[in-house]
Amino acid sequence: MSFILWILTFITAFLLGGALVYFAAPRRRRLWKRPAERHRIMSNALEYRLSLGPRVVAIGGGTGLSTLLGGLKGFTRNITAVVAVTDEGGSSGRLRQEWGMLPPGDIRNCIVALAENDSSLNSLLNFRFDRGELKGHSLGTLILLATTEMMGDFQRAVEELNKLLAIRGQVLPVTTDNVTLKGETADGRLVSGELEISDNGSRLAKLWIEPADAEALTGVKRAFSEAEIIVLGPGSLFTSVLPNLLLSDMAKLLRESKVPIVYIANLMTQPRETEGMNIVAHVDWITGILGTVPDYVLANQSAIPAEFLSRYSKIGAEPLYLSAKEENYLESLGTTVVYGDYCEIKNGKYLRHNAQNLSETIMELVRENRKS
Repeated sequence: MSFILWILTFITAFLLGGALVYFAAPRRRRLWKRPAERHRIMSNALEYRLSLGPRVVAIGGGTGLSTLLGGLKGFTRNITAVVAVTDEGGSSGRLRQEWGMLPPGDIRNCIVALAENDSSLNSLLNFRFDRGELKGHSLGTLILLATTEMMGDFQRAVEELNKLLAIRGQVLPVTTDNVTLKGETADGRLVSGELEISDNGSRLAKLWIEPADAEALTGVKRAFSEAEIIVLGPGSLFTSVLPNLLLSDMAKLLRESKVPIVYIANLMTQPRETEGMNIVAHVDWITGILGTVPDYVLANQSAIPAEFLSRYSKIGAEPLYLSAKEENYLESLGTTVVYGDYCEIKNGKYLRHNAQNLSETIMELVRENRKS
C-alpha cells in the first residue's frame, strides 16, 4: 500500500509541477494554445512542404494556364509559368497600342492564380472599370502598367509583382520582344495578329512570329534547365500554346530537354480557331513546330452533360475525345496517352479543366520519372 501511495504521490507531484511550470511560464511560451499561432505553425509547415515540391514549368496563356496553376500551387511552390505575349484584344490590346507595353492580361491572371489567397486577390485585381477612359480596364492590368512605368521595364515589373504578392512560384513573359503572330492559310492567304490567327486557325498551313530573332528571357531558359517536368497547355492552340514555342530558342530547349514534356488536351474545340480539329491534329501542330513529340498527352475521359454539349455546339464547339485509332496513332509516335476525369463545371455555367486531377496526374508523372 505504501508503495502504491508513493507512486501516486510521485505522479501527483509530477503533474502539479508540470502545471506550475506551464502556468508560471510567460504567455508567449504557451503558443500552441493560441489559434493564431497554431495557424502560423501549420502554415509554415505547409510552405516548407511546398518548397520541396517538384520544379514545374507550365507554358501557355489564357484561362487554361491560370486554371492549371491554381491546382499546381497545392503541390509545389517551385512553379514557373511561361506566358505568351501576343494578346492584342480587349484591355491588353488597348494598353499595347496606347502605351507600347506587352499585353498584361494573361500575366495578371497567372499571378492571381498563384497567390496564396487567390479568391480575395482575384476580386480585387480583376475589378473592371465600367465608365470613363478606364472603361474595360481591370485594376490588375493598371497596376502592372504603373509598375512598368516606375521600373522602366516590363520584365522587372512582373518580377516585382511576383515578390509583392508572395506568389507560389513565378510568372514570366516568354519574351520582352514585341512579337506579332503571322500565318498563312492553306489557300495562300496571309493573316496577321492574334485576332486574325484565331479566326483562321483551323485553315492555317503555316504559323510564325515576327521578328524571327525574338529570344526567350534568361529566366525562362534557367527554369527549363532546372525543370523536372514541362507542361504545355491547356489553352487555345494557335494563340496561347504555340506562340511560346515559335521562338527558335524555346523549340531548341524543348527538343534537348531530358525531362517529360506533357501536353494537356483541350476539353472542346474552339470556334473558328480549332473548329473541326481533333486531338491528333493539335499534337501534330506541336510536333511540327518543336521537332519532337510530347512524351505524354493528358486526355479527358469524363462525360460532359448533354445540356453543355448542346450549348457549346451552338457556338461551334465540340468535345475532344480520343478514339482507339487516334490513341494508337499517338502511341506509334512515342507518346503515352493518360486518361483522367479532367473536366468540371464551373459556377454551373462553364466547362473547365479539373485542376486538382490534372495536378495529381502531373505529380505522379514526376514521381515515376524520378524512379527511372
